[in-house]
Amino acid sequence: MASSSEVSNPSWRPKLVLASASPRRLGLLQQAGIEPDALLPADVDETPLKNEGAKELAKRLARSKAEVARKVARAREDLKDSYILSADTVVVVGKRVLPKAELVDEAAGCLRLLSGRAHRVYTSVCLITPRDSVRERLVETRVRFKRLSRDEFERYLASGEWRGKAGGYAIQGLAGTFVVKLVGSYSNVVGLPLYEAAALLDGEGYPVRFSWLSAA
Repeated sequence: MASSSEVSNPSWRPKLVLASASPRRLGLLQQAGIEPDALLPADVDETPLKNEGAKELAKRLARSKAEVARKVARAREDLKDSYILSADTVVVVGKRVLPKAELVDEAAGCLRLLSGRAHRVYTSVCLITPRDSVRERLVETRVRFKRLSRDEFERYLASGEWRGKAGGYAIQGLAGTFVVKLVGSYSNVVGLPLYEAAALLDGEGYPVRFSWLSAA
């Protein structure tokens, strides 16, 4: 915990760890003026459990990532009192959870399911405070894709942009041209719902707007 001298020092702020290697999540935090002090991506098995729904999967994985990062951070002198922030995004069509596509066949399967249909994107955000309190938020966004032409389908696969993306697409990239309708948080579909992440941090005492005065 911070000492009284640290709290009274306007140049001081607590440490923040992002438990992710995602450049998209880092970029979203930086967009909000929040700069993590360390990135501690957690290598966890993301295979859904038997009969596990999309919401439960997102929540379990976000929490697991945060707990792995906490163990590492608490063992380091420079990060032992840090906040730990993690997130996991899941794309679902009906009740079918789509993979984070790594192979072209996986991406092709995702695009076939998404073409001309609505789907849901869930992101669970997990925050572990310096006192080891755990706070979580689950955010849902509904997205509808246009019916993809053969040319769009083949060219998007050839772009490789889908690689490592939940549902096999990146809304902030070329696939943004496929979106007919979006209801909810756009940043949630990118990978981190900014309003909810900032609200969690702010509510637990992290100075979200610490750097805003120097951003102009």
